[in-house]
Amino acid sequence: MIPIYLASDCTPVLPGLLAQEFEVVREPGPWIRGMVTSGSLGASAQVMEQLPDLEIIANFGVGVDRVDLEAARARGLVVANTPDVLTESVAELALGLLLSAARRLPAAERTLRSGGWSVPSLGTQIYGKSCGLVGMGRIGSAIARRAEAFGMEIAYFARHPREVGYRYIPDLLELARQSDFLVLIVPGGPETDGLVTAEVLEALGPTGILINVARGSVVDEAALVSALVEGRLGGAGLDVFAREPEVPRELLALDQVVLTPHIGSATQEARRAMAELCVANLRSFFTTGKARTPF
Repeated sequence: MIPIYLASDCTPVLPGLLAQEFEVVREPGPWIRGMVTSGSLGASAQVMEQLPDLEIIANFGVGVDRVDLEAARARGLVVANTPDVLTESVAELALGLLLSAARRLPAAERTLRSGGWSVPSLGTQIYGKSCGLVGMGRIGSAIARRAEAFGMEIAYFARHPREVGYRYIPDLLELARQSDFLVLIVPGGPETDGLVTAEVLEALGPTGILINVARGSVVDEAALVSALVEGRLGGAGLDVFAREPEVPRELLALDQVVLTPHIGSATQEARRAMAELCVANLRSFFTTGKARTPF
């Protein structure tokens, strides 16, 4: 059987599926031909150096920003990811964060659980509000459809306009100015590092709400914390952070902020499909020389 280095279990079902077709190895070694890693762990050049026979890196997740792509290309390695199969789950979480932040649901629940009844401040309805999407790929389109169903007006920012039927705004600052909610769903990496600056947050303003289901690196986190603490930004729903699993302590005390531990794809359906696609990428590569979903 072909030896595969399983750098992270990723999800409980993956090791078993992998073991049905491959030899699962838990430590790097010179005989390894394939590697499975998670989006949060990735694969460094140093790890690749420990795997001289490596041919493919199968990433469990869409984002490959933690994989040293330059080192992989230099080695001629194939890098595969798991797009599409987590689209609906991530889109659902984005709307969940948006609704929770708008209506301040976690704060209301904490009040009730602590024996209280009246909420300290009113939330805001999302019907009739403007939703600006930063990114309009598969997941962005799925979020837009859901937000539209709630009666929201949709506009988006991307490198190029898409044939999606929503208003394209080529300037991120202008999109933020025109949005009540700004939803981030772009890939991580150098091109989007710090994309959402202090200026963008100021443009979103004291009634605006930021939703991030992309990567923590997309936002200037220090500026975000400052804007929220000082009331220059109305609220946030955050699933990702700059230095995961570290979360800025200042955010923990803010009722207008909803926090989740990077659970965008954390549904039984998505994780099973991701595991199956991860294994399918390896199977396809070692059978045909091509991964099913190469990055």
